[in-house]
Amino acid sequence: MRSSGAKSFSHLVVGVSAIAIAAVPHAAVAQDAAATVGQPGDSEVQQQAPESGEEIVVTGIRASLREAVDIKRNAQGVVDAISAEDIGKFPDTNLAESLQRITGVSIDRQNGEGSLVTVRGFGPEYNLVLLNGRQMPTSTLGDGASAPNTRSFDFANLASEGISAVEVYKTGRAAVPSGGIGSSINIRTPRPLDRPGMRGSVAARGVYDTSQNGGTDITPEISGIFSSTFGPEDRFGILISGVYQKRNASVNSANIDFNPQTGSWLGSDNNWGTLPRDGRVTNRPEGDDVYEVAQGASYSLTDIRRERINGQLVLQYQPTDSVTATVDYTYSRHDVEARNNSVGIWFNFGDTSSAWTDGPTPGPLFYTERFGDRTKDLSYSGSLTANRSENKSLGGNLTWEAPGGVTVSLDAHHSSAESKPTNDFGSSMSVGNAVYGVQSQTVNYENDLPIISVQMYSGIDPLNAALVTPTGNSFRNAYFKDRIDQVQLTGRYDHEGSFLDSLDFGVSYTDNKVRSAYGFIQNDTWGGIGPASDIPDDIFDLVSLPDKFKGVDGDRDGMIPAFYSFDVGRMVGLLQDLYDICGDPQSGSAQEGSCLANFTTDRRIQEKTLSAFGQMNAEFDLLSGPAHVIAGLRYDQTVVDSAALVPVPVGVRWVSAGEFAIIYSNETTFTRFKGDYANWLPAIDFDFEPVRDVKLRASYSHTITRADYGSLQGGLTVASNPRISGGDGNQGNPGLVPYKSKNIDLSAEWYYTPESYASVGYFHKKVENYIGSEFVETNAFGLRNPADGPRYRAAVAALGASATANQIRNYIFENFPTSTVPQRNPDGTFVRDANGNILGDILSTADDDPLNFAINTPSNSDQTATIDGWEFAVQHRFWDTGFGAILNYTIVNGSAKFDNTLDPSEGQFAITGLSDSANAVLYYDKGGLQARVAYNWRDEFYAGGNPDPYYVEAYGQVDASASYEFMPGLTAFVEAINLTGEGRRGHRRSQNFATFAQPGYARYTGGVRFTF
Repeated sequence: MRSSGAKSFSHLVVGVSAIAIAAVPHAAVAQDAAATVGQPGDSEVQQQAPESGEEIVVTGIRASLREAVDIKRNAQGVVDAISAEDIGKFPDTNLAESLQRITGVSIDRQNGEGSLVTVRGFGPEYNLVLLNGRQMPTSTLGDGASAPNTRSFDFANLASEGISAVEVYKTGRAAVPSGGIGSSINIRTPRPLDRPGMRGSVAARGVYDTSQNGGTDITPEISGIFSSTFGPEDRFGILISGVYQKRNASVNSANIDFNPQTGSWLGSDNNWGTLPRDGRVTNRPEGDDVYEVAQGASYSLTDIRRERINGQLVLQYQPTDSVTATVDYTYSRHDVEARNNSVGIWFNFGDTSSAWTDGPTPGPLFYTERFGDRTKDLSYSGSLTANRSENKSLGGNLTWEAPGGVTVSLDAHHSSAESKPTNDFGSSMSVGNAVYGVQSQTVNYENDLPIISVQMYSGIDPLNAALVTPTGNSFRNAYFKDRIDQVQLTGRYDHEGSFLDSLDFGVSYTDNKVRSAYGFIQNDTWGGIGPASDIPDDIFDLVSLPDKFKGVDGDRDGMIPAFYSFDVGRMVGLLQDLYDICGDPQSGSAQEGSCLANFTTDRRIQEKTLSAFGQMNAEFDLLSGPAHVIAGLRYDQTVVDSAALVPVPVGVRWVSAGEFAIIYSNETTFTRFKGDYANWLPAIDFDFEPVRDVKLRASYSHTITRADYGSLQGGLTVASNPRISGGDGNQGNPGLVPYKSKNIDLSAEWYYTPESYASVGYFHKKVENYIGSEFVETNAFGLRNPADGPRYRAAVAALGASATANQIRNYIFENFPTSTVPQRNPDGTFVRDANGNILGDILSTADDDPLNFAINTPSNSDQTATIDGWEFAVQHRFWDTGFGAILNYTIVNGSAKFDNTLDPSEGQFAITGLSDSANAVLYYDKGGLQARVAYNWRDEFYAGGNPDPYYVEAYGQVDASASYEFMPGLTAFVEAINLTGEGRRGHRRSQNFATFAQPGYARYTGGVRFTF
């Protein structure tokens, strides 16, 4: 037990202020704030001892949990929160890792860390993220290899230190900005005037991630916060916080690649890419059985280096008791560098054999392909993804408590989020090498870990570095920036009458500008850019594979035992010196002196939204208990202006046996489209206490989520590497209207002690205006197929139907020289690879048949979906033992589920992200010792893909933490993430058809925190 004099500044960091559940400037939800226990910013919950009169100060885990109870109990509607002490002291990497502890909240992980948040089954694109009630821009490059297009907020950009609270609004409210049908998540930062006086805290820790491939680096994390008030009556305040984090990790993955043009079939189909109808297939799918065939498979090892810098400066001035002025600047930067090396195979669907499970969605037990010559390659690839996401927000707030019970708040901010590459190679690049001479290759799917095995022709050793030949390469350059200017004027009138308690009202204007740009350069020399002797052997390092997948179920027999990794930067330098791969690429163009591709796609969107709301707050007695009603209406009007500058394809090159490459002109075309929409969004919340400590709630609201940027952006683009069977492309639609959800929430809550409660809630959402994908099979830009025309048919007639693709290419080279671009020796003869294949391109001509593309165009569907579910939660303190427990479980059901058994040629309407989730926490908090063990679980969910689905399998993770304050103000702590090393896995229609399998590893942290 500590006296009030032992309070420390850590409680400023962990505190929830008297307005902690406000999601808009102060005036908008003051009724909620009035119910919050304690003084502004005070995380310590004080109570008088009934007999001695001593002041009992509850701190640590108990204080934060008690405040969470108070927020939930006193809020109108369904609101859950987690205080900064929970965030700061939980063994969590970032805010996403902390938010998953809240009932109904689950997360997706990227590169070993929590990144994106799902609430009640609604994925990250359906949730609105606010910072101190302000709409936040979002920026991420995703995989770095494609044009960015998402509104999803990446919580990996934010460190958890320096955040005072996070609230999750699960029901709509007229006073809360629109944009989240799953939830509105408000991130609160501390304010100096919330806790007068001078306080400070510094923490240092070391992090050891056991996932590092061959590394044992311990990386540093340092955080600090300082707050002080001064001047007459402490009317001036300043707060400075900063966080620096450096982390190293590795992600190893077995991957199965899928090509939608050749992968999904009915058992009755008989096309190129389907299973042969002979004795080589065991238990072949037949009739309406739906099966899928992989295009490729690989093992990849990715080493990740990330660095975070977060900071905030807050200045406050209160010239009078009724006026408060606040200026704040928030900055975050997240650098991620991922170096990948992989070994992989590619299927040509020629001489294959396989075995399958029973239908109706059979999965492969094994799939083997044999090759009649030595031209098939085993690929050794290296890639680098290196990007920086930088967020800046400058805001100001002026609040005036005017006479007559009126409070007015003016809030404005200018915020930006920008993501771009941090090197001269672009946002993502890859370099290929290969050893030629694969005789047969097999993927065995019988265990969790797909086993890739390769048989080489006699005399060819894949681990002979002298045989590794450089092949194709690509350099992708992506850029994304989101800028938001927002002004909000809100007011509140406190009536203090017998029924009407207050009126809230406000208007806001939001100007959101988004730029998404993308370009690439590429050399499609997959048959070999030059001889293996051009590359020195010492650039390659031998890497073993079986030991990189510990913990993933699977017999390692036959698995590729090892492969060669290499320094990507050095390899690019060699290839640039030898072949000028960036200065004179086959596709695209680079900035002078670098491999940084010029942008060929540049898309701009401007969204202007004008909003107004009014809200009535009433308080009255019902059945001898207090009751509250909040009823309001919000109006939003949005105008969308979308412009796109996209590349113009002018031809097609046949660059290898099964691959094409698009030829682009030096010109681009500019298109511009507009759209607009308006919505009336009503909301009403009702609660009452029929008996003491029992609260019943009912809410009804309309909420919206705007379309993702990729769907709104205009312009037609096609994939730069179509297959012989065709390609794909995308075209946006700025005229899309938002998703709209009509929501009902019911709950019952029993608060049987200040730190304990039990609750059950039911939610029902009816969502319309879903955005679907319409695939239109059509020719684009008049492009022609060089492998489907008179030349191709002449080659087949001369060579026979069994001729290989390379034999056909050679025939065209030798017999149709005016439409080919072969490589030639000085004497004019053709340059051939080691297997006699002519190196070069075959260009499309006007006589060739049209090349078709599956163009994906978004459109609002007339279909609706209902999502409903139950939330159960118990938080219990076991008397004065110091022990306590938290249990919650969420059940989510949806009416639109993907049917794996339907014909893959038929598009389906399905909801992504729906899954049950659960949390279990056991904690101890007594005598300066705090300890916590937490288990978080999420069931399998449909992650996307239409008409070809993919699923992420159920995942559970155990985290633990402990701390001890061995002297006032000085605390030592340890933390562990994924203590049991749980791995992750995904699959397609069948469990046997894995898409990825990754081992899991624990991450450990130890450090000290000093407060004053």
